[in-house]
Amino acid sequence: LRPLPCILFPLALIQHFSLCPYSDGIAPSQPSLSLSRYSLLFHPIISPSAQTFSNLSPDSASSTLLSSLSASFDFLCPLSSRQARSSTPAPWLDDSLRAHRTGLRAAERKWRKTRLPADLASFHALLSTFSSSVSAAKATFYHSKFQASASNPRKLFATFSSLLNPPPPPSSLSADDFVNHFEKKADDIRSLFAKPNDTAGPAHTALPCALTSFSPLSPDEISRLVTAGHPTTCPLDPIPSSLLQTISGDLLPYLTLLINSSLTAGYVPSVFKRARVAPLLKKPTLDPSDINNYRPVSLLSFLSKTLERAVLGQLSCYLSQNDLLDPNQSGFKTGHSTETALLCVTEALRTAKANSLSSALILLDLSAAFDTVNHQILLSTLSELGISGAAHAWIASYLTGRSYQVAWRESVSAPRALTTGVPQGSVLGPLLFSLYTKSLGSVISSHGLSYHCYADDTQLIFSFPPSDYQVANRISACLADISVWMTAHHLKLNLGKTELLFLPGKDCPFHDLTITVDNSLVSSSQSAKNLGVTLDNTLSFSTNIKAVTRSCRFMLYNIRRVRPCLTQEAAQVLVQALVISRLDYCNSLLAGLPACAIKPLQLIQNAAARLVFNLPK
Repeated sequence: LRPLPCILFPLALIQHFSLCPYSDGIAPSQPSLSLSRYSLLFHPIISPSAQTFSNLSPDSASSTLLSSLSASFDFLCPLSSRQARSSTPAPWLDDSLRAHRTGLRAAERKWRKTRLPADLASFHALLSTFSSSVSAAKATFYHSKFQASASNPRKLFATFSSLLNPPPPPSSLSADDFVNHFEKKADDIRSLFAKPNDTAGPAHTALPCALTSFSPLSPDEISRLVTAGHPTTCPLDPIPSSLLQTISGDLLPYLTLLINSSLTAGYVPSVFKRARVAPLLKKPTLDPSDINNYRPVSLLSFLSKTLERAVLGQLSCYLSQNDLLDPNQSGFKTGHSTETALLCVTEALRTAKANSLSSALILLDLSAAFDTVNHQILLSTLSELGISGAAHAWIASYLTGRSYQVAWRESVSAPRALTTGVPQGSVLGPLLFSLYTKSLGSVISSHGLSYHCYADDTQLIFSFPPSDYQVANRISACLADISVWMTAHHLKLNLGKTELLFLPGKDCPFHDLTITVDNSLVSSSQSAKNLGVTLDNTLSFSTNIKAVTRSCRFMLYNIRRVRPCLTQEAAQVLVQALVISRLDYCNSLLAGLPACAIKPLQLIQNAAARLVFNLPK
């Protein structure tokens, strides 16, 4: 295969890879290469034939495919070293402004030397003109920058953030600091629990259904899985995911053989069990220098997530058809969201209040829940749900032998083994966690409490008549059994962040409710934040409306500062993403509130509309 001339790839690739093999950087004129013709370049370079590929083990097949893709991409788009340009502190300064600034400084020196009123007036005139010219140049510069990124929301938000939010000071934290912190946190929690027995656990009733294997998928099904996935790319991917989707037609025989060999063998290739962990701040307002304010999110390769989606579809279908999913779990379910979970909870509280019943809402908090899932207990739970044979072996292979590295700024930590937990950021992780905690519902229901879950957020509801004076004891007994269940499942209940909200019924007195769990007191509060919404003990949502209004005003203020540089389209994108999204989040909870209660939100919406269309108040 002869070296190819300069190939025209999308701008997203040009930003990361050098595409021109000519030493002088000047390539002969070539026609543009469309996305549909990428496969013509990759197909001759993929070395193994489909026949040879079918005889390889899942490990060999995955390594061969990934190395072939990487080598092909390196051949077509070779990396090159470029000297980084120093950033210009004032990129809007041009030659005319620099000349004007030189004249201004000369006029200042002349006045300081002569102290004549005429020279002072001349200096002030030049200063006024220069200031006006700089302001106009800055406005023109950012206007063109915003206009160029108006159709690209990611670039638009990056420009907006860089203009209004200066980067934080460099952190002294390193990748090794993060990997040691995350590992120590999981080890500390794990050390609190005894090692589970090797037995399968307590006897359980045999189910009439069973999932013994995952069915091989057709090429069309594989193609839909590849093209339907969001093309996110992480450092573990051999080529950009968007390019992989484009050339998936020619790769389809290899992908089909690879995925089906993994499903039938009940084995996950080792190369698909690696993760690059990115530390993310839990909240943007937290101190970025405090390592405790970060949570780990796993970045997985696109092909590994495609394999997970192949299993997720069949596993979800089996669980749904046999009614094995917890109906009170809203996390990561089609047609469910945090809003549906909150609607379920608030409607139960409102119904109880209308019936003159008081209610207690308990919001449980878990410490590093996804990271402390015990694999042996999880596999035993899956066996109880009728998952066995090659299907059970595949999930066991998926959980074991995993490794991860933490990437922070320019550093990457050494690989570490992942012996517990399910990866946050994976496709299967949320479903496996919901199955892991499924039996918790029966513990709660046995005490007469209702509950609703969203992933690892569990909300307990107990409604009772005012004459019931054993409320605190009943709730404490329930939480004591929950604590026992948590310990048995190697999960740590964080009582310091567990919240209690007492909501009196209609014409019912208010009680200062206090419960006891593991020798710790949990007292009721007037408000509590639940899934991003602040609930108060009267369900008026006044505290939440004030918080939303305050954050929206701040965003409107920031957008207004750069509005002269924005096109109407760019202003609409920013307002929609930063203001309207806050107004829309869980706004169905506000149904039935009086107009005076939601008037602050209406005023914010009016101000947002005026800002988009650049209208006066």
